[in-house]
Amino acid sequence: MISHSAKTWNDIKSNDSWALFKIMGEFVEGYDRMAKIGPCVSIFGSARTREDQSTFDLSVEIANKLSLQGFGIITGGGPGVMRAANKGAQEAKGISVGLNIKLPFEQYPNEFIDADKSLSFDYFFVRKVMFVKYAQGFVVMPGGFGTLDELFEALTLIQTHKIKGFPIILVGTKFWGGLIDWIKETLVREKTISKEDLDLFKVVDTAEEVVSIVLAFYKGRDLRPNF
Repeated sequence: MISHSAKTWNDIKSNDSWALFKIMGEFVEGYDRMAKIGPCVSIFGSARTREDQSTFDLSVEIANKLSLQGFGIITGGGPGVMRAANKGAQEAKGISVGLNIKLPFEQYPNEFIDADKSLSFDYFFVRKVMFVKYAQGFVVMPGGFGTLDELFEALTLIQTHKIKGFPIILVGTKFWGGLIDWIKETLVREKTISKEDLDLFKVVDTAEEVVSIVLAFYKGRDLRPNF
């Protein structure tokens, strides 16, 4: 039998109610500041990527080339791929946004975020809303659980028509190949997704391909928040 203190349970409920105000505050600040930034592309990837890895250099290049096309760059604000993407944006004199999350390890704002475009969040779900609402595309570099979380969140929202479609580009055919094979050979075969769902994302290897896909998608389309 499960037992608990009524006082403890009531304390938890009270704390949950007060937390709503903090959550609302994060949404209000995020909406207010992000709405002023303009068209952006979110770039995701591992916080553990080192500067001597090719993924770091490629992330810098992709962000640089997208910035030169007029897109701001949004990252999670931390080290690794995030730092590389913010660096690429600043080197191109583009908009460099960092949506930092408070964690006990790994995460701290990198030095390449524009001073007035650094936001900090306690709640992952609020931060994820900002990524999706204000990005005109997702570029997904090699990464871990957090990167996969962002990837599948976006795919689910587009698949279920909760948001309008935008380019989702996975960079690194070798890195993503096993996952893509599993999606095709297991999910499609078992009919847990449709074959058409494979069209929701592209897999490429170069910065030029990333830019080409984004520009082709928005040719003749309006750029606006996704919901």
